[in-house]
Amino acid sequence: MTGKIFRSCVLVGLAAILVCSGLFLAIMANQYEQEIYRQMKQEAAYVSRGLEETGVDYFTSLKASQRLTWVDADGTVLYDSAADPAAMENHLDREEIAQALRSGEGRSEHLSSTVLEKTLYYALRLDDGTVLRVACTRSTVGAMVLGVVQPLLWVVVLALVLSGVLASRLARQITKPINSLDLENPRLDETYEELFPLVSRLREQNRTITRQMDDLSRRQREFTALAENMSEGVLLLDSKGTLLSGNQSAYALLGQGERPAVLRPDNCRREIWEAAEKALAGRHAETLMTADTRILEILASPVAANGQVTGAVILMVDVTEREERESLRREFSANVSHELKTPLTSISGFAELMKEGLVEPDKMKEFAGDIYKECSQLIALVDDILKLSRLDEGSQELATEAVDLYALSGDILENLRPMAAKRNITLRLEGDHQIIQGVWRILNEMVYNLCDNAIKYNKDGGRVTVRVSGTGESAVLSVADTGIGISKGQQERVFERFYRVDKSHSRRVGGTGLGLSIVKHGAQYHNARLVLDSEPGTGTTITLTFRKE
Repeated sequence: MTGKIFRSCVLVGLAAILVCSGLFLAIMANQYEQEIYRQMKQEAAYVSRGLEETGVDYFTSLKASQRLTWVDADGTVLYDSAADPAAMENHLDREEIAQALRSGEGRSEHLSSTVLEKTLYYALRLDDGTVLRVACTRSTVGAMVLGVVQPLLWVVVLALVLSGVLASRLARQITKPINSLDLENPRLDETYEELFPLVSRLREQNRTITRQMDDLSRRQREFTALAENMSEGVLLLDSKGTLLSGNQSAYALLGQGERPAVLRPDNCRREIWEAAEKALAGRHAETLMTADTRILEILASPVAANGQVTGAVILMVDVTEREERESLRREFSANVSHELKTPLTSISGFAELMKEGLVEPDKMKEFAGDIYKECSQLIALVDDILKLSRLDEGSQELATEAVDLYALSGDILENLRPMAAKRNITLRLEGDHQIIQGVWRILNEMVYNLCDNAIKYNKDGGRVTVRVSGTGESAVLSVADTGIGISKGQQERVFERFYRVDKSHSRRVGGTGLGLSIVKHGAQYHNARLVLDSEPGTGTTITLTFRKE
């Protein structure tokens, strides 16, 4: 800005000098010309009086400084002080002569061939009708300029130097308040009045920018706090794949553990990169990715502005529980179908044989017993499924009551003694009375299933021990048997629905495969801790720990 002001001031000064010089020369030339015409007019008047007094002989004694020409009324040259009148052409068509014959006097000028001189003519009509003309040769304005060009150049140089000094000083004075202006906190008392509107506008803009920056900072902090506390991963990309923002959960899932500058196939998981590519191409993408023991759903959506894709948002959601539930649902449906199909096939086969009359009369009772057995198995299976469904729904409508675990266990063992006696299995109850708050029906199912399994999967002549104990804050119920036991690889799965350690044995004893699932869901309903301890060939102990509150 300083240089621009300096150049402008210098150019203005130079232009002023040139214009003033031109005007001065033009005015001086005009005044000089008018002075010459005045002198020529005065000389013509002197000569005209001489002619009137002495006639043509006056010219012989006259020593004029200017060229004199005497022209008759018909244009014939009667006398000329610089040439032979007889050799001169008729002057009637000369401009100054024609004017003098019409109005009494005339003027004209003619440039020389060099354009540096011109001749001025003044013509005066005399009383006898003749015309007296005075001619004077003088320099033109161009010649005058050439004559003063050297001093004029010195004047221009000195003027330019002076203009440059003044322009430089003026430029610094003008720009100093602007350059020293504090843009963060401009003050009106530190500048001149002409800048007040600019300073006021800057102050208003600073206040607006400050408010906007505070708002953006607040939003950024909110977004960062929200993103960093999310278990889901979030990534924001621009149209070139540059990573604009994200959270630590997302960076960990990329497979690098740190934030990359640009998302590329070599610094992120394949599923994430493929989803990002589709989103940046303008398509929505969904895919599943396995990370350690988790299953993640990758959701990628394009971000568009004015019809153009400007970036993408990638969300990584942990859907492990959902997928496991879906897997359990599919497995449950397949298991239920299988468990229902087996007895129904047997019942259908027995019924078809009886309908076709292919069963002998003495075998009818046996077939009816088989049908009754399979129907009982179906009823037990459906009943267990309904129990699990009620536990899955939470059964919040069930009222709790004080339940004595010792008394409950004693009643259940008494009911199971006939079944245990068939295999010579000893049932024993140990411990003391422990009272908790719970749903009696669910607790009864839990303890019954534990004791029932302990008998079914026990060895002939074995024993089942139920022990109830507790402390001031908790009650512990354990069921131990001396049966076939469970291997380490199967212990985590025995609480799954329809899972059986020994399928052939389960079929033989009539198990549905849902007993321990009911125990697990009942424990969850009562916020109890369930622990299994088993050794193959030695036996199994299942312990339930309840809180008394």
